[in-house]
Amino acid sequence: MITTLSACAEDERLTDQVQPRRFIDAKRKQDSLIAPIERRCLLYFARHMPERIGPDHLTVLGLVAQLLCGVCYALARIHPASLLAANLFIALNWFGDSMDGTLARFRNQLRPRYGFYVDHMTDTFGALFVIVGLAVSGYATERIALALLIGFLVLSVNAYLAAYSVGVFQLSHFKLSPTEMRILLTCGNVTAFFHPTVRFFGRRYLFFDVGATVAVLAMAVILIASSIHNTVKLYRAERV
Repeated sequence: MITTLSACAEDERLTDQVQPRRFIDAKRKQDSLIAPIERRCLLYFARHMPERIGPDHLTVLGLVAQLLCGVCYALARIHPASLLAANLFIALNWFGDSMDGTLARFRNQLRPRYGFYVDHMTDTFGALFVIVGLAVSGYATERIALALLIGFLVLSVNAYLAAYSVGVFQLSHFKLSPTEMRILLTCGNVTAFFHPTVRFFGRRYLFFDVGATVAVLAMAVILIASSIHNTVKLYRAERV
């Protein structure tokens, strides 16, 4: 009996351990509008990055930048100029979030499981910080902000499931990637600072409500198209 229990405990311990030989990294697909320019910039930064700075430092920088971006949005209710300050942290987030993986690949310090998990969990928390801050700002209504957060999370789930089951991690859709989204967001911050509302059909709406609604509709289209594409691809690969 003792031997059997010991064997079961050992099996459970081995099951809980990470199995490095069973992990297959998904192929990254990035074909956005400015991807070629972005790659050259990131490679330049990787070549000149001080040795004491590692990928983990950049991951933390990206997360903290998103947190501070959310704080800027929240402060915009009292100090509208905080919208412009948020652009600085969006730029820092791009640098940290884009450079951590680039630097790891450049230095041949790849940790694909750790990197994939930590990077996308920080993206999730970061998006939560930013969207909650936007909802508190008064420049967007809470319901629209909630719809934006739900759209982001559902689209993320789709991307992660596709990376596991299809083997391709799609980083861009319709030539747009998170980098282009950051650029649009910075432009939106400047526009909202000068023109917080816009007029449609004789009625005024918050600028960010209009922009977020367009973003949610776009994410819905991407989600439906991607779900159909992946389902058909997997069905053909695994016919009964």
